Amino acid sequence: MKTGVIVYVVGSQGKLTNSEYEDLARTLDIRADRVEVVTSSEGDLGVMDVWWRLTAKGMNRIVCVIAEMTQRSQLRLTGRELRLCG
Repeated sequence: MKTGVIVYVVGSQGKLTNSEYEDLARTLDIRADRVEVVTSSEGDLGVMDVWWRLTAKGMNRIVCVIAEMTQRSQLRLTGRELRLCG
């Protein structure tokens, strides 16, 4: 079964690009077939949009984990996890 993970970044965000968030997410040691990052910034794709994209790419199990930015501009998982299913 393929697993997809959505990293939802909460809290105050700087002016990082999506690719910079994706680079930070790689440091989180998330074991999945595919990892996508969603921020609460206006104009970005939402959790449901990314869930649909992962579903279309064949992910059978999709989990959403919550991460926050630290003061040193790193991502830290909060321990909260949501299983998304359709």
